Amino acid sequence: MAAAVQLSHKVHVLGRKEELDTVLLPGKVAIVLDVLFATSTIVTAVAHGASAVIPALDEAAARAESARHPAGGCVLAGELYAETLPGFAPPTPLALLAHGVAGKQVIYSTTNGTVALAGAAAADEVYAAALLNARAVVDHVLARHPGQTVLIVCSGSMGNLNLEDYYGAGYLVELLAERLGEGADFSDAARLARAFYRSGDPLPTLLDSRVGRMMTARGLGHEIEYAAQRSTLGVVPWLRAGRLVPAA
Repeated sequence: MAAAVQLSHKVHVLGRKEELDTVLLPGKVAIVLDVLFATSTIVTAVAHGASAVIPALDEAAARAESARHPAGGCVLAGELYAETLPGFAPPTPLALLAHGVAGKQVIYSTTNGTVALAGAAAADEVYAAALLNARAVVDHVLARHPGQTVLIVCSGSMGNLNLEDYYGAGYLVELLAERLGEGADFSDAARLARAFYRSGDPLPTLLDSRVGRMMTARGLGHEIEYAAQRSTLGVVPWLRAGRLVPAA
């Protein structure tokens, strides 16, 4: 494995979680994206009263975490390869919301998004972002972490880049450019993500992605429509001691 490198740009984008092994994370602020659907679900759960979302690496870790909580005090949710895990609540935002999350901790395992969050944990601060809360995340990061390098991490899927995550990264870069100015120190990857974001509207872009087409075929078009909304939620899920909680 090649040695990790120190990034020279203040805003950089990683196209897939596997690239986390190529950069030094300490000293940086990581913003993790899995638009369809892990971080969209996390943001939604926190916005609707979940006391915390606990990201788990896999089903076994999620079940072990659940065993440490009193019965009825948490919701176990998640998927593997887009299939809801046996006995788990559904992993998509609207379906999980209908299941009930207010006042509970959500223990959540997904194929890519929760793995990306775990991989980014060595950064100084880690936040979960989606199209849904992008402006709130950017406002918070710029207010609380001025001058720090911002690393936008796309979860991707099975080692591949996902269009919906790269589009979300471009939206974050667009919002950062609005605040920092066009002369801000964006890496080429960040500039490319921004150009992709500017190339189309969110809903058709998400629907036309590989994951979007697969989810539409499974009758989840309404979940994609929901996840395609931009900056409608004001929560900023913040990773603290292995739990995503609302940032102050």
